[in-house]
Amino acid sequence: FKGDDTCEYLLSSGRFLGEKVWQPHSCMMHKYKNSEAKNCLIDKHIVFIGDSRIRQLFYSFIKLINPQVKEEGNKHGNIPFEDKSASIKVDFLWYPEVNGSMRQRIKSWTEGSVAKPHIIVAGAATWSIKIHNGSNEALTQYKINITSIAPLLEKLAKSSDVYWVLQDPVYEDMLSDSRKMITNEKIDAYNEAAVRILNSSSRNSKAKVKVFSVSKLIAQETMMKSADGLHLPESSRDTNAMILMNVYCNKIMKPIDGSCCQPQPPLTPIQKLAFCFFTLSIIGYLIISLIHRNNFRKNKSCTDLESGEEKKPAISTPNVSTLEMLLHSFCKLGLIMTYFYLCDRANLFMKENKFYTHSSFFIPIVYILVLGVFYTENTKETKVLNREQTDEWKGWMQLVILIYHISGASTFLPVYMHIRVLVAAYLFQTGYGHFSYFWIKGDFGVYRVCQVLFRLNFLVVVLCIVMDRPYQFYYFVPLVTVWFMIIYATLAIWPQIVQKKTNGNCLWHFGLLLKLICLLTCIYFLSYSQGAFEKIFSFWPLSKCFELNGNVYEWWFRWKLDRYVVFHGMLFAFIYLALQKRQMISEGKGDPLFSNRVSNVVLFISIVSFLTYSIWASSCKNKTECNELHPSVSVVQILAFILIRNIPGYVRSVYSSFFAWFGKISLELFICQYHIWLAADTKGILVLIPGYPMFNVLVSTFIFVCVAHEISQITNDLAQIVVPKDNSTLLKRLLCVAGFFSGLLLFSAMQDQSRH
Repeated sequence: FKGDDTCEYLLSSGRFLGEKVWQPHSCMMHKYKNSEAKNCLIDKHIVFIGDSRIRQLFYSFIKLINPQVKEEGNKHGNIPFEDKSASIKVDFLWYPEVNGSMRQRIKSWTEGSVAKPHIIVAGAATWSIKIHNGSNEALTQYKINITSIAPLLEKLAKSSDVYWVLQDPVYEDMLSDSRKMITNEKIDAYNEAAVRILNSSSRNSKAKVKVFSVSKLIAQETMMKSADGLHLPESSRDTNAMILMNVYCNKIMKPIDGSCCQPQPPLTPIQKLAFCFFTLSIIGYLIISLIHRNNFRKNKSCTDLESGEEKKPAISTPNVSTLEMLLHSFCKLGLIMTYFYLCDRANLFMKENKFYTHSSFFIPIVYILVLGVFYTENTKETKVLNREQTDEWKGWMQLVILIYHISGASTFLPVYMHIRVLVAAYLFQTGYGHFSYFWIKGDFGVYRVCQVLFRLNFLVVVLCIVMDRPYQFYYFVPLVTVWFMIIYATLAIWPQIVQKKTNGNCLWHFGLLLKLICLLTCIYFLSYSQGAFEKIFSFWPLSKCFELNGNVYEWWFRWKLDRYVVFHGMLFAFIYLALQKRQMISEGKGDPLFSNRVSNVVLFISIVSFLTYSIWASSCKNKTECNELHPSVSVVQILAFILIRNIPGYVRSVYSSFFAWFGKISLELFICQYHIWLAADTKGILVLIPGYPMFNVLVSTFIFVCVAHEISQITNDLAQIVVPKDNSTLLKRLLCVAGFFSGLLLFSAMQDQSRH
C-alpha cells in the first residue's frame, strides 16, 4: 500500500537494480528523451543555486534538454543556458555557502522586482566545512543562515517548485589533503540541521520546500567510483537529474511508465456508467438470492407425517435461474474489475520498473519446464495437433511469454526473436484451427461466428470501458479477431469449398488453392502498401477500434510483423487433412507418422531446421532487420516443432496436463497480465507486498491466475446466455449489441472531444 505518496518516495528512497538502474520505492521512473524534456519545460525558467555539486547536477539536467552541451565555463561563477527553440532558460548561480549573499539572491525573487523561477534547486555545505576547517562555529552559523532562508524558500514554494538538495557523503580515502576536514560525520550534522529547520518551517504551511534526500542513497552506493571522493560519478548525477525531471514533469506529461508523482486519473463518464452497472448487478444478484432462499425455505421438501412420502415444490422458475446466472456472472465480473482498477488506475498499490537479468528469465523457464514434464499423461487421441496437444502448446508458450514480460527480457534480442516465434505460433494455430473447423464441419452459420467473436472480445471490451483504454491497446485480440474474419470470409464466399464437396471431385482442391493464392496476394499487397492499409482502417468506426495515439501505425506494424503465419497455418491444415483423408500418414498410438525411414529423415531435417533458426535468431544484431525477415522465416521453426512433436508415436501419445490447463485460459492470462500482474499498462510490475520481491511475485501470480480462470468461466457462462442458438433470438441480440456499440462509440467520441 501507500502507493499514493509516490512523490515523497521518489525524493527520499529507492534502491539500485544492478549497477546503474535506480528503482524508487513504490513507483516507476520514466526515462525522458530530450524532446519530451523540452515539451515539459517549454517557456520555463529553472535555477540551480549552490556549490560545485549543484553545478554537476545543473549540467546533467541541461544535457536532458540538449545532450550536446559540454561542461565548460567558469567553474566558480554563474553559468547560463538557453534553448531558444522551446524558450527554456536554465541558470547556475555560484553560491557555495549558505550565507547572506545567497539569502539576498533568494529574497530578490520574493519581492517581485525580479521574475520568479519556475523551479529552484538549491544546496550547499561542503565549502563551509572546508573554509572553516570543520569547526562547530561554522555549523552554528549554517543553522542561523538556513533558518533565515527557510521562510523565503517557503514563500517561493507557493508559486514555484523548490528543492533543497542534501549533501552527499564523501569517499574519505580519496579526498585530497585540502579536503580532509570534509568528513561524513560533519556532512550528516549539516544535513540533519537542514532537514530539521526546513521541516519545522513548513509544518504549519501548505507550501513545502521539497527535501531532495535520495541523492545521499545513490551516493552511498556509487561514491567509491568518484574521481576525487567529493563529486559524484557521471552516471549517478544523471540519475539525480532524471529524478528531478520525473518529479516535475510526470504530472504534466503523464507518461505511462512514469507512475511517480502522477495523480490518479479522474473517472470518465463511461467508467462511471460501468461502475453503476456493476453495482446494480451486485445489488440485483443479492436481492434475487435472498428471494430464492426464502422460496426454498417455504417450498423445500418435507415429509408428510401421515403417508411418510415427500412433498416436492410444484413451482419451477427457469427464467429466474437464467437471470440469476446472468447477474451472478456480472456480480463476479464487477468485483474482479474493481480489483483491476485498484491495481492499475488507483494509486493504491505500488509499481516498480522491470529489470532484466539472464537468471530472472531462464531460471523460471527451467522450473516450469520441469513441472510440465512431471505432469505428463496419455492423450485421449493420437492425431496430429489434437486438442490436448494444442492446449499444451498454448499453455507452455503463454507461460514463457508471461516470464518474458515480467522479467523485461525484450531488451535481450535473442530472447525477443524467439518470443516473436511464440506469438506467431499462436496465430498459426488460429489459421490451422479455424480452417480445420470450417473445412470439416462446413458450418458458416452466424451462431458460430458470434460465439467465436464473443469469446475473443468480451474481456477486452469490458477492460476498454473500465480501464479507459482503446481496443487496439490489447493488440493481440484485434489481431486474432481480424484474422478470424479473414479466414471466415475466404472460405465462406462463393464457392464454398469444404471437405464434403471435395470427396466427389478432386478439382475442388484446386479451387481452394486458388482462394488461398488470392488471400496471399492481398496480404502481400497490403504489407507493402502502408497507405492503402491505413486508408482501410482509417474510416470511422474502424478507426476508433484500431487507432492508438491518434493513428493506425501501431496496428499496421503488429499486423505486418506476422502477416504470413495465419496463411501458413491454413495451408498446413489443408495439406495435413488431405494427407489424412488419403491415409498417407499413420496416427495410431505409438506409430511413427510416416514409414520408419521417412520419419527418421524428416525428424532429422526438422531438428536441424529448428536449431538453425535458433542460431540465426541468437545471432541477430539489429531488431529492425530481424523483424523484416521474421514473417517469412518464423514458419520454419513452427513447422519443425510440430514435426518433432508429432513424428515419434510415443511423443504424440502423451501430453502435459500442467501446460494444457494453462492453455485453456491462455487468452485470459495474456490479457489480464496487462493490469493485475504487470502494472502501468505492462510497463512495470505490480507490487502488493513491498520489500519481498519473490514473495510478492508468488502472491500476485496466484491471484492473477485465479482471476484469469474465473474470467474464463464467466465468459463461457455468458456466451451460452448472450449468444443463443435460435436464429431469430440471435438476430435480436445482434441488434441490441449493435445499438450498444453505437452508443458506446458516440459516447467515446463526445468524451474525447471534451478532453481536447
